[in-house]
Amino acid sequence: MNTGLKITAFAAVLAATFGTAYGVRRAVHPVVAEAQPSERGSHDSAAHATAGGAEAEEAQAPGGPHVSEGGYTLDLKTPSVAAGKASQLRFAVVDERAGRNVTVFRREHGKQLHLIVVSRDLTTYRHLHPVMAADGTWSTPVRLPKAGGYRVFADFTPEAKNAGNLTLGADLAVSGPSTPQPLPPHSTTATVDGYQVALAGELSPGAGSELKLHVAKAGKPVTDLEPYLGAYGHLVALRAGDLAYLHVHPNGEPGDGTTEPGPEISFTATAPSKGAYRLFLDFQHEGKVRTAAFTVHAGAPAAGRPEEKREEPTGHTH
Repeated sequence: MNTGLKITAFAAVLAATFGTAYGVRRAVHPVVAEAQPSERGSHDSAAHATAGGAEAEEAQAPGGPHVSEGGYTLDLKTPSVAAGKASQLRFAVVDERAGRNVTVFRREHGKQLHLIVVSRDLTTYRHLHPVMAADGTWSTPVRLPKAGGYRVFADFTPEAKNAGNLTLGADLAVSGPSTPQPLPPHSTTATVDGYQVALAGELSPGAGSELKLHVAKAGKPVTDLEPYLGAYGHLVALRAGDLAYLHVHPNGEPGDGTTEPGPEISFTATAPSKGAYRLFLDFQHEGKVRTAAFTVHAGAPAAGRPEEKREEPTGHTH
């Protein structure tokens, strides 16, 4: 995986967005108790308006994965878990042409496969590192704090001739009483575990732009960030509404002679369209990985942005 942007997404048109959002709600209805129908309708309408506006504005819908792509399928063997309880998430990547699970993958940033789990309202995020059994079945412990619809992303490259990198997605239902939350407001600052992270730069639709994230602790710049999966930081961006997926790696890497271990981490990113995005930055310091989360708007006029707010993300620490 190079240091530029790898963009993958999984919705192409407004009809697909409506079908996915409502399909997920029907799928989780037997195990997820929504708070009130009126609240659900309000939340869905806002999400669809965001996604629809983004789709209408983009000259070309982003290409990207579904549960199957390029002859490979993500087989999520654990389609539902209970909110707040420790669970084992199990899945496999199936080579449809061979009719069996993939068992050999290329290592990228120290792992054969990266797994992202995120709630559809973009308020809960997990970057997990599952373990593969001999038969190609992957598993990882997970505890998700609240009920609702989630999306699971598997990011990998099969060790096969002419195989390219893929990100496949599948829906996960988390059972329990559910109250969908609105997208957090626009924010260029975040706090997590006593660290302050500031975002500088604009996410631009259809054009590469630099994003710089400055990490401080107790008001002092952190200048000894530790390598995490071969980099000083990893950035995932998800578009509100259809959850178009962008995985961005930093400009430079540890040991290249020019990249400093903080306080600044630089990325180059291209948004596939106008719209609201949720950014999740993973960084490691003092032996622990932390996640800082931001909401930004690509291509939105400044006057139309919600009031900026400092937030404590419901991300994770390792």
